[in-house]
Amino acid sequence: MMDFTGTYELQSHENMEAFLRAMGVPENVIEKGKNAKGVTEIKQHGNHFVINMATGPKVQHLEFNLGEETEVEVPTGEKVKSTMNLEDGKLVTKFKGVTTVMELSGDTLTSELTFKDIVCKRISKRIS
Repeated sequence: MMDFTGTYELQSHENMEAFLRAMGVPENVIEKGKNAKGVTEIKQHGNHFVINMATGPKVQHLEFNLGEETEVEVPTGEKVKSTMNLEDGKLVTKFKGVTTVMELSGDTLTSELTFKDIVCKRISKRIS
């Protein structure tokens, strides 16, 4: 199994604003976060993950075991149940019509979020 442990800084994103609008995130929140250099810290111990995603002043904390249902906070702030799975070396989860796929290739962490026909891609580089 690939080890996702590390700290990653956002380098670029595609379709983020359109994705957040489609999810119902308020315009003022989108404006505040659109130019923020997000930092994601991942700690993996076997099937147990702790992920902290900081975008500006907001930090989203996620802790889960692969294959077990957990509560996640969606971009609108709502909390929903979801199950994270490892599929072909990628972290995959689905909730409220959103599919999220996180893939590590060398020092590049790529997150692809799909909602309806909108695909948002976030590319981060390992900084530690």
